[in-house]
Amino acid sequence: MPSPSSQHHAVETLYVEHHNWVVQMLRRRLGNREHALDLAQDTFIRILRGPELPTLREPRAYLTTIASRLCGQYFRRQALERAYLDALALLEPEHQPGPETRLQVLEALDAVGQVLDGLGARVREVFLLSQLDGMTYPQIAEHMGLTVNVVQKAMLKAYRHCYSAVYEA
Repeated sequence: MPSPSSQHHAVETLYVEHHNWVVQMLRRRLGNREHALDLAQDTFIRILRGPELPTLREPRAYLTTIASRLCGQYFRRQALERAYLDALALLEPEHQPGPETRLQVLEALDAVGQVLDGLGARVREVFLLSQLDGMTYPQIAEHMGLTVNVVQKAMLKAYRHCYSAVYEA
């Protein structure tokens, strides 16, 4: 097991050799240099905070994977923010929340989105149909062309995942 200082040195070397490349890759995806710089920095912070850095035969592939995940989170957060702000625009001005409440809601939505991203597509759809649309298990089964037993198992998986994300994180 490498020492923390050798781990930091390995990440420093990775940073020096590939930071500009990561920024350029993200700039092409995001269309904005400042956001690319932020996400590139987040990429290397994620590596520093993560488990031991493996021996990398293809460091750019490794960096691309991490940066792409962060980019996906960024786009998801942007979409959530736009949807929330669009919903707020429909409210009368006196019913609109203040800036602090807006930020808290956006952070909560982002956290929920991250938890839901950890679910498979079918499990996520079953969970959302149950929790947001209020559908019963038989209704979900019919809607999705599944058996009630499969819906029950998907809900159990979703509940376990959510419990783990909230209480075991």
